[in-house]
Amino acid sequence: MKLLDESFTLPPEMSALGGNGEKRGYPLYITAKRYHVQELEVLQQDPEAITLLAFHSTSFHKETWEPTLEALFDASVANGLDKVKIREVWAVDCPNHGHAGILNREMLKRKEFETFFGCEGYAIAVHHFLLAAPTCFGVDFSKKRLVGLGHSLGANGLLLLQALQPIFPFLSLIIVEPVVEPGDGHDLDALRQKLVGNAINRKSEWRSRDEAFLYLKEDSRTKRWDEKVMKAFVKHAIGESPSGTVTLACMPQQERIMYLDMPGATRPVGELTRLCPILPVHLIIGLSNDFIPRVVHDRLIDPTSGRTFASVSEVPQVGHLMPQEIPKKLGILVYELLTLVTKRPEKLRAMY
Repeated sequence: MKLLDESFTLPPEMSALGGNGEKRGYPLYITAKRYHVQELEVLQQDPEAITLLAFHSTSFHKETWEPTLEALFDASVANGLDKVKIREVWAVDCPNHGHAGILNREMLKRKEFETFFGCEGYAIAVHHFLLAAPTCFGVDFSKKRLVGLGHSLGANGLLLLQALQPIFPFLSLIIVEPVVEPGDGHDLDALRQKLVGNAINRKSEWRSRDEAFLYLKEDSRTKRWDEKVMKAFVKHAIGESPSGTVTLACMPQQERIMYLDMPGATRPVGELTRLCPILPVHLIIGLSNDFIPRVVHDRLIDPTSGRTFASVSEVPQVGHLMPQEIPKKLGILVYELLTLVTKRPEKLRAMY
């Protein structure tokens, strides 16, 4: 089975009209891909088929989902069309990451973009893309049966998207290792300091993509990545520089400001508490707790918190970087969760 993709680029200032007739511009490029497989083309006109919208994590890119999506589509084809009908998956770059980060590189050096991004910034960018899609690409996401899939920063951004007007209704959300603080707002302080330090000191330039690949294979922080993920990173998260070298698409300074986004870790908790009673939210967490402290997971799933998840999947022998380290296993798990997704009652849609 071959994963097929189509690329979409939304130039700056192109967007749909708002409800009051004013054009809602956006100052940066937004890049996205649509994924599908030939074996499921019969579902393109099926009104029951679902569309996934995928958000990536900090320092990665939309293509980091590809090995997971391969496993997801493989499972869908192998199990027949009567269990889960997947029309397509759309993945969108945070505009300071991936291909968007390369297109926006010079613009992002301007002072007004020094603190432009964070979890909400990612959500706003995706919201602009969804609004612009009918006019610019002939794709109306408001008429699709949407399921959200987000990892880390992407999980937080997906949650914050649910509050942006106009609302794009989702059938369900699948969040993988969200970086949230359901306690007093300081449970992630040590992690935040570590990640900021890593970003500042991260090697960001190589003589060639081959050299970058060899570096990632040997670095203790990346050597556990699946090889397909590593190859995708070298291809899509690194771009050519004017000097002839290759550099990270997400510049270290931009990565740093993502980690310093304090509201981005606390506001999604409120969204989770609001959403859980009205929308099936599936939580996937790793049991190794190499990034997120166990106390955060415990507080997140505390039955007295008011958050009742549709399911909680605790995956052994892996920590935070599930899409990077166990994409095949994650894809199969996402497929199993999608079997639980059913048409949402109209009364729940009205509660939105």
